[in-house]
This record gives sequence, structure tokens and C-alpha cells, in this order.
Amino acid sequence: MKDLKFEQKRSLSRLEAADQLTALAAALREGGDAELELGPGTLSLRIPDDLRSEMEVEIGEGEIELEIEFKWPTAGRKTVPAKPGRSGTSTNRSKGAKSP
Repeated sequence: MKDLKFEQKRSLSRLEAADQLTALAAALREGGDAELELGPGTLSLRIPDDLRSEMEVEIGEGEIELEIEFKWPTAGRKTVPAKPGRSGTSTNRSKGAKSP
């Protein structure tokens, strides 16, 4: 289950779309706590220095669809490295031994 999902669908002029992307670009450039004006409301996000991105273009059925996606971990969630001997393939490593 997602912690939060915000979705907005509406028709925009080309200039309104450009303004929305410009605001997003400025928030990404600044990083940290960002606020994006999205129609009637404001979306507040914490944007880290490093993110993952995905761009997808689909052409078909008389339309072009362009999706730009950015992902980053939520604050407080850190990836914990697996401890030796807990994976499906184990090695003979004694406790306290350091990895090369």
C-alpha cells in the first residue's frame, strides 16, 4: 500500500504545461523542502540530492504520451545492507571479519 498518492488530471495550454514543468525544474534544482503550486493546492516535498528517473514515450491510437518519473526514498527509510550469511548463497566468513 502506498503511504500517499496524489494524482491530478486536467487539460492545460502549452504555456500552462511549460509553467508547471518550469516550477518542477526549479524545485528540483533547489532541492530540500520544495512547494509546488498545483492548481487549487500546494504540494510540499523534500527533494534529496540524488534521485532515480524514468522517461517513457508511447505513440499510438492518435496520441503521444510522455511520462517523466522521478523516484527517491522517503526520509527516515534507509537501505540496510544484508548481513553476511543471511542471503541464499553464504560464504564461510567468521564473525567480525571485514569485507575486502
